[in-house]
Amino acid sequence: MSLYWRIFGLNAVVLGSATALLLWAPVTVSVPVLLTEAVILVGGLVVMLVANAVLLRVGLAPLDRVTRLMTTVDLLRPGQRLPVRGGGEVAGLVSAFNAMLERLEGERAASSARAILAQEGERRRIAQELHDEVGQSMTAVLLALKRASDEASEPLREELVQAQEITRGSLDEVRRLVRRLRPGVLDDLGLVSAVTALTTEFATHTGLRVVRRFDPDLPALDQETELVLYRVAQEGLTNAARHAEARGVEVVLRSAEEGVVLEVADDGRGIGAAREGAGLRGMRERALLIGAALDIRSPDIRSPDEDSATGTGTRVRLTVPAVRKQP
Repeated sequence: MSLYWRIFGLNAVVLGSATALLLWAPVTVSVPVLLTEAVILVGGLVVMLVANAVLLRVGLAPLDRVTRLMTTVDLLRPGQRLPVRGGGEVAGLVSAFNAMLERLEGERAASSARAILAQEGERRRIAQELHDEVGQSMTAVLLALKRASDEASEPLREELVQAQEITRGSLDEVRRLVRRLRPGVLDDLGLVSAVTALTTEFATHTGLRVVRRFDPDLPALDQETELVLYRVAQEGLTNAARHAEARGVEVVLRSAEEGVVLEVADDGRGIGAAREGAGLRGMRERALLIGAALDIRSPDIRSPDEDSATGTGTRVRLTVPAVRKQP
């Protein structure tokens, strides 16, 4: 039934019921109208309007569901669909809306994949240039300062030694940036070694306690999936250090029936109702790249090294399908 005939039918039911009551009810209308007759007529009108409103609400409920979903849908949370019931124009509208969501999710995933791959390529290029050019130049400067300080006399030697320390610190910072831009250990030694190095460096620079729980028998994954897991772990640790006001972080990498699961949980103040920033949105885009499921919430969790809960915390859980294995 079309929407036009649906609305017409609902109004016809209400008007027909009102006409039947007027024909068979023992009610007359005087001239001029008596007060009791006016009360009966106004009451009948109210009942008729209420019945019409209720029937229209039931008949147009699918349109309300479409409107609510249109205002809340997020393409980074795929799978949001409306149930299709019955037939007619309303069911066709719901089906078309679901098909539109599916198409938009596919286009968003494809565009995000292109953007992320281009970003990773640019990261690789910048890391290579920093390592080959800036790193080697600073190493040459460090060696030159060493030779000069060995041959110089006091107090110039002390100033040259100080310049050496500054240069060495800058070189270490460049190497740290290179590792953040493109983790070479991920390509050379695999995911577990890369995440281990990441958490070790994180604990050293932030002073937070880090607990690692890695399964020894993780299934083999392709390079793209390992990179997504590494980036999500990296972003989860960064958020814990910058925003959570946490004292400890737990990183879990384990096998499960549904695939490989990565969890990063802190004991900080949690995300609450705060709006997701670029970091969390970036995690969702990376999860879409490999067809993984990402869940971010703030449950009551315990500090990694304590028995009592220290805050609501934030738990990031990434589940990678088990089918994504290396050929």
